[in-house]
Amino acid sequence: MRSRPLYDVVAVLARLGVGIVFMAHGWQKIEAGITATGRTFGDLGVPLPTAAAVYSAFVELLGGAALIAGLGLPVTGVLLFLDMAGAFVFVHADQGLFVVDEGTVRNGYELVLALGMASLVFAAGGGGRLTLDQWVIGKRLRRPADDEDDEDDAASFVKSLREAELKPPKKPRRSPKPPAPAPAPPETADKPAVSEGTEDDTLVAGRRKSPQRRRASTTQPIKPANDDKPASP
Repeated sequence: MRSRPLYDVVAVLARLGVGIVFMAHGWQKIEAGITATGRTFGDLGVPLPTAAAVYSAFVELLGGAALIAGLGLPVTGVLLFLDMAGAFVFVHADQGLFVVDEGTVRNGYELVLALGMASLVFAAGGGGRLTLDQWVIGKRLRRPADDEDDEDDAASFVKSLREAELKPPKKPRRSPKPPAPAPAPPETADKPAVSEGTEDDTLVAGRRKSPQRRRASTTQPIKPANDDKPASP
């Protein structure tokens, strides 16, 4: 079972070696001149030799530097792989495997094949973690709380707006009723007071008896009339 830190170190060394080779070939083409390189490509049967020379020179030089730094590895690896694929198809495929065989320069495809497959591995994520790409991603991941807070604030703001739209409008509050007016006092000043012994009492219920006469009438027994006593002359 491999150790992850060890793999990262080995990946850095592999990127360094492949990147140096690419940069050396790219600088060689630029130093010779794009026009001269294009003529050489034309003699080898490469289509669009000038455009192919520009692409090959700058992709190998800048792509090799990006490979060493670990910058944009998926894109860099694909571009370098396409460069080597074109060189394999149009230049080296019919020259055999070896670059030099038995002291004779064969210009075979062994170097092109190795560089192209290494570029494809780096494009597929084999560059390790010690890259500029991982540094940029790690820097973004160091601030997840801030991003989550911003997302939460935005989500809560949108939620509050939706709740405000769905909530029915509030009914206007009714103003409290004014207290009922206190009942007016009875009008006694205009009406004359009725005394106990007035004529009104006499007409309605008869003349009232005095308390003493009431008491005497209730306590003294009523004597029956003597019919046998002769009437006085």
